[in-house]
Amino acid sequence: MTAGPPIEELHYDDAPSVDDVPGPNTRALLEKQREIDSSAVAYPNDIPIAFESGKGATIRDADGNTYIDMFAGIGVLNVGHANPYVLEAVHEQADKFVHTVDFPTEARLELIEKLDEIAPDGLQGNSRVVFGGPTGSDAVEASIKLAKYNTGGDGLIAFRGAYHGATPGAMTLTSNKKFKEAYTPLMPEVTHVRYPTPSTDAGSGDAQAICSRPASECCGSFSCARALEEVQAVLEDPYGGLANPAGIFVEPIQGEGGIIVPPEGFLQGLRDLADDNDVPLMFDEIQSGLGRTGQWWASDWHGVTPDIMTSAKALGGVGFPLSATMYHEDLDTWGPGDHAGTYRGHVVGMRAGTRAIEYIQDHDLLAHARDVGEYIRGRLRAAADGTDRLTDVRGKGLFIGAEFVDEDGAPDGDAVDAIQQYCFEHGVLVWTAGRHGNVLRFLPPLVLTHELAEIAMDVVVAAIEHVAADTS
Repeated sequence: MTAGPPIEELHYDDAPSVDDVPGPNTRALLEKQREIDSSAVAYPNDIPIAFESGKGATIRDADGNTYIDMFAGIGVLNVGHANPYVLEAVHEQADKFVHTVDFPTEARLELIEKLDEIAPDGLQGNSRVVFGGPTGSDAVEASIKLAKYNTGGDGLIAFRGAYHGATPGAMTLTSNKKFKEAYTPLMPEVTHVRYPTPSTDAGSGDAQAICSRPASECCGSFSCARALEEVQAVLEDPYGGLANPAGIFVEPIQGEGGIIVPPEGFLQGLRDLADDNDVPLMFDEIQSGLGRTGQWWASDWHGVTPDIMTSAKALGGVGFPLSATMYHEDLDTWGPGDHAGTYRGHVVGMRAGTRAIEYIQDHDLLAHARDVGEYIRGRLRAAADGTDRLTDVRGKGLFIGAEFVDEDGAPDGDAVDAIQQYCFEHGVLVWTAGRHGNVLRFLPPLVLTHELAEIAMDVVVAAIEHVAADTS
């Protein structure tokens, strides 16, 4: 029996349908928020919208305007807003019990077993899962602790362009200086090295001559080889600077950094270096995991298994705050209480997570994400043929970035902001990414239908043409 209704039945029928936005009810809520909410609120500054409800890949605001959602709460709502198959279990569980710390429940153990079922090949059957706090940052902190606990090391390798969260350890791994400059000093002994970015960092030279991998196994990307050379130097050069490494922490596809997909040999190169130097390799799959890329995990595209892997965002099914760290059982050396967190027993979120995975499986949403993602990238590439401002389209599955530059070839965040605004005014929600805010980011729910994708991309392409015409 198929889990829940088909994806075609999940959405509002009238999307997109907008009047002059933002409407009066939305404006009133935004004004009230400005009066009483924190000044740290950020997202309404980019898109002035107040949400009322959502279904599938569509959202309705406080004035009844209906939008196609190409953002999904920063990649949280992989099975869509208010997925009925997930909510059925949520209501059933909420009526029974909500909070259990880490006492055993069917909900907890079922999710752990389900995560093992979809784990990267090298973790299936020999993984452990620890739940900590409710955010992705908490999973990152758990990973840092686990790596240090097992190695006795205190230094970590992270990457330029990385984003890992807002708690102290996760913020240290994050490379954005502005994001963390007011909070230093943070965790010591973190070295940020180059992340291969072929679109802007292709370089030239003999990749095989500098690659840390054997020449016969080098993928041929000079950008990749140069990045791996840096990692190898930090680990193995007597003057590499990191005296006591505890591990390598990396996004298999950088999200906030601009949907940067690394060359084919990069993750395997990191795997080899981690093994050669006896340190754990840790993958941050918080934004890229749980089907987002058309595979369960972005690292599956490369066939590389981490020792430790973080998950959050879509793990909570329909937006419940839940994070987990999955790791190889050989690293399960903690004693009772060596890692803790009050909300590591959110059984409603756990039931939702299991149901979301089942829905993805039963509706073959991995293949669907690959198919619709290729369609979206194809529309963007076709749009790029008509302007020299759209210089790169990249991504996997429904994890997609489109990079824009100005007439001088410099990153053009203003153009992306204008495209985002045009899309909002025409009933499509998209977001931004990249070091300079010049990457248009697509993170739609995996339940986005072909029909909705076509309608949304008509608007996006019109926005690109409109902005290109205004700036030419």
